[in-house]
Amino acid sequence: MNIIEKRLPLTGIDLINFSGINDENLNLIKDNFDSTIVFRGDTIYLKGEESEIETIEKVLNELIFLQKRHGGIYPRDVKLVLELIDSEEDKTDKFREQLGFSQSEIKDVILFKKNDFIKPRTSNQLEYLKKVKDNDIVFAIGPAGTGKTYLAVAFALAALKNKEVSRIVLTRPAVEAGESLGFLPGNLSEKVDPYLRPLYDALEEMIPFEKLETYIEKKVVEVIPLAYMRGRTINNAFVILDEAQNSTSLQMKMFLTRLGPNSKAIVTGDITQIDLPKREMSGLVQIQDILKNVEDISFLYFEKSDVVRHKLVKDIINAYEKYQGQ
Repeated sequence: MNIIEKRLPLTGIDLINFSGINDENLNLIKDNFDSTIVFRGDTIYLKGEESEIETIEKVLNELIFLQKRHGGIYPRDVKLVLELIDSEEDKTDKFREQLGFSQSEIKDVILFKKNDFIKPRTSNQLEYLKKVKDNDIVFAIGPAGTGKTYLAVAFALAALKNKEVSRIVLTRPAVEAGESLGFLPGNLSEKVDPYLRPLYDALEEMIPFEKLETYIEKKVVEVIPLAYMRGRTINNAFVILDEAQNSTSLQMKMFLTRLGPNSKAIVTGDITQIDLPKREMSGLVQIQDILKNVEDISFLYFEKSDVVRHKLVKDIINAYEKYQGQ
C-alpha cells in the first residue's frame, strides 16, 4: 500500500459554491472515499492510497471544469461525477480480483478496506452474515472472541458505505463489573468512555482516523451509553447493542422499541458473563423466549469453536469451564 499526500490549488474558483451549502458538495466526495480530504483556504489537501488519490483528483478537476463552464456546481453535479468515475473503473471488483477471490467467495466479503477485507471465518460467522441480510433484528449470543461485535460493526459500516442507511448508532449498557461509576474519577463522559472503548476500537480498525472523527462530529456515527437511547426514535440507521447481557428487561424493551423506519439492529452478548445485580433479570436472557417466534427477528448462537482471537483464548475458555464444573 502506497500512501501519498497531495494538494490541489483552487485559485480563481468560487470556494463557497465549490464546497456547497454546509459543505454538502465536499461531504459527498468525502463519503465516497477512504482518503483524508481537507479544505483549507483555497487549497484541498489529500492523503491516502495512491490509486484512490488519483481518482479523487479526477473528480475534483471535473468539478472545477464544470464550475468554470456553468458558473456553479450543485450536489446533483457532484453525484453525477462520482457515478461517472465509478462506472469508468470498478475499483472494488479490481481489488477483489487482486486478492484472488472467486465469484462464489466475493458474495461473502462483508467489507473491503484499503488493501484488506473482512469476511466470515467460521460457519456460524457465515450464518451471521446471512441472518443480518435477511432479518431486521438479529441477536448474536456466545462467548468472547467469536467476532460478534467486530462483525456487527463491519455489517453496519458496509450498510453505510452502500447507502442502505444514513448513520450508525452503537450502544452499550454502562454496568459496573466490581466498580461503581459514582466512585470513578472524571465527568460522565470520562466515566462511560471505558465501557464504550471496544466499540471505538472496532471502528478505528476499519475506518481511517480522520474520517471516523468527521463521522462522529457530524453524528453519522454515534457511540453512546444505552441510557441515552431513551425517548429517541432511530430512523434510517444501523443500530448495535453490545454486551446486551447487562441490560435489564426494561432496558431491552426500551432499546428494541427505538427502531424507526428503514433501520436494522444487531444485539450481541454473552449470557455467561452477566454483571447485573442478582435481583435483576438480564434482558438478553428473557428476550429469547419473548421474541423466539417473531418474523424478521433471528437468533444466532456462537460456540467455542467460533473463537477467532488468539489461539489461547479457546483454551482459556475451556479451562474455566472445566474448573467451574469441578
